Amino acid sequence: MAATNKQITYNHDISGFHRRFNRFIMELKKSVSSSVSLVNTFDKKRLASYIGSLRSYQKWVTDQPELDLPDTHPRAYALDDNPEYADLENESIVDAIRMLEIARDELVRSQSSRAAAGLIVHDDQRLTAMIDKVDSFLTSYIEEVTPLDLPESSPQTEMSGDGQTGV
Repeated sequence: MAATNKQITYNHDISGFHRRFNRFIMELKKSVSSSVSLVNTFDKKRLASYIGSLRSYQKWVTDQPELDLPDTHPRAYALDDNPEYADLENESIVDAIRMLEIARDELVRSQSSRAAAGLIVHDDQRLTAMIDKVDSFLTSYIEEVTPLDLPESSPQTEMSGDGQTGV
């Protein structure tokens, strides 16, 4: 039987975080701003909403009572494949994606990932720090620096392509 590299978690809350991080990463990858140096107003607003969503989900997870699940733990949850992308034209979008990937991967590999639910205090603090970093990047860098005028070095990459069509 062939070995699989499929990632798993034993924590149903980590599974929820993983899906959200991947969804937001895909949205950034396919954003209009990914193919230019400008992060437009709409994509800045979307990124801010993703940050808010992650904060809200984190608060919801940590506000829940500790669970005793002796009959269902350990239960492995297979995680969806992480979205792949080549470098995009917009360095700020690439940086935001990388920060989200780090936060996602730290959670998946954390001690909390082996628990049935919730976040251990240290993992909660790491997640807060990473979300704060993405938020600071949006407000202290993207808002202040972009757009950049890069006529000699643009374009460097292919377009990210259309978003998904219906199913």
